[in-house]
Amino acid sequence: MHSARGGVLAAVAAFGLWGILPLFWKALDFLPPLVIVAQRTLWALVLLWLVILWRRQGRQVLAGLANRRDALWSAVAALLLGTNWLLYVWATLNDRIIEGALGYYLNPFFNILFGMLWFGDRHNRAQRVAIALALCGVALQVPAVGGVPWVALVLALTFSLYGVVRKRAAAGALAGLTMETTLLAPLALGMLFLLASTPAEAFGGAGSVWLVAAAGAATVAPLWCFGHAARTIRLTTLGILQFIGPTLQFLIGWKLYGEPMSGLRLASFGLIWGAVAIYAADAWHAGRAGRAMLSSTRT
Repeated sequence: MHSARGGVLAAVAAFGLWGILPLFWKALDFLPPLVIVAQRTLWALVLLWLVILWRRQGRQVLAGLANRRDALWSAVAALLLGTNWLLYVWATLNDRIIEGALGYYLNPFFNILFGMLWFGDRHNRAQRVAIALALCGVALQVPAVGGVPWVALVLALTFSLYGVVRKRAAAGALAGLTMETTLLAPLALGMLFLLASTPAEAFGGAGSVWLVAAAGAATVAPLWCFGHAARTIRLTTLGILQFIGPTLQFLIGWKLYGEPMSGLRLASFGLIWGAVAIYAADAWHAGRAGRAMLSSTRT
């Protein structure tokens, strides 16, 4: 019971931290998005390697990087993750937090579609209705914002494809992320040398060094909480709690930074929230049915 409660708290912490990340990226708006992502990658790499060495998994990571197949999957995952990070930071700094939130609302529905396409997953009627509602919500965004919500679609696609690649890869979550950031590090260093020729351009001044370095903790801390939650609570619960993140992002973009919210755009999100409600209800009922079946087999 205590383990499950701790897992729920860890999940809430993970998704809550991801939900308020726009506040952190806004605090770094004195740096270009490419520099922010480069700094994020390098400081996350430092923290990840400290954790890997503490847990004595260094050989596992090095062996994965030396294996051609594992390194190739990690390189693909790294490019998808780096693209996702860069686009989200760019969207945040360009007053498109709400569109970014839309992307993470859509992410589970893209996961369902990709599971059907590549892993042979079967989906029930409720899930198909949820996907249809989500797609209608996206379609309504076109007249609502005067164009295709490409930021949301690319964010959802890159993160869902990242999940597909991570499912194919052999490394665990922590080792895999360490391999990915290790492979991204040379690119991040190159970006810093090209775009920030002086320490002031890389950090925005001596007083901002610790704030920039905190980008590593802002990356690793929610992932650490998420990893603990994934090991200790049901995936059904985890799937429902994941909507905490985009909901906080949506509210921050709308209420705190005053991003435009027309009636048509709100109706679009109403369809998305309807899809989320169907998804959550279906997941909850599936979890109850699974527990009832398990209980009956034990008696």
